[in-house]
Amino acid sequence: MEIFHLILIKPLLNLLILVYNFLPGSDMGLAIIAVTIFVRIILFPSFQKSLRAQKELTELQPKLEEIKEKYKDDKEAQTKATLEFYKTNKINPFSSCLPLLIQLPLLLALYTVFRSGLAGQIAGELYSFVANPGVINTKFLGFLELSAPSLVLALLAGVSQFSQSKLMVPKTKTAKDKTANMMNLQLTYFMPIITVIIARRLPAGLSLYWITTTLFAIGQQWYIMRRHGPR
Repeated sequence: MEIFHLILIKPLLNLLILVYNFLPGSDMGLAIIAVTIFVRIILFPSFQKSLRAQKELTELQPKLEEIKEKYKDDKEAQTKATLEFYKTNKINPFSSCLPLLIQLPLLLALYTVFRSGLAGQIAGELYSFVANPGVINTKFLGFLELSAPSLVLALLAGVSQFSQSKLMVPKTKTAKDKTANMMNLQLTYFMPIITVIIARRLPAGLSLYWITTTLFAIGQQWYIMRRHGPR
């Protein structure tokens, strides 16, 4: 945990305060948005690879369903045919997950950094070249308190999550896709509700972070869909 703090949390906290000091008006909300976008740009290639792999798997899903149906009574043959299908189409079924696993520590560090920044818990954490701003201004644009929960930002976080889910979830049309349809329904509607419930209990600054990173993800997903057509 100490290593995690030294190589991720402390540098990101210093970056947040550095940006906070630099921005006119010392607005913590703008600092959170700026740092979030900066980190998402750094992670852009990793997310890009993950999203592209996910899109390819979605496009190939009907063919995989055909394999499952054809070999439904022979699991060994089904597995062999599926692996051969992946090999033929040059698809790694885990490539959409591995980049996300790599990103999780950084995202967790961001959560900790924003929570500490909003609480003003920066004493002894700043590098020598980063000035301690003293009292942190936690009002976004001068009126929205980021250190306390906000229903408005929680609802916006849920709406952004819903928009991302609608964009990412494939549309299935056949009867044999009943299970997939149910999972897609849960992802599209259940996850945004959970997001609102959680965000409603957290400081509004974390909701602002979630909205920013989700909107960035929507833009990146749209870019993938426009640039890379069907295989």
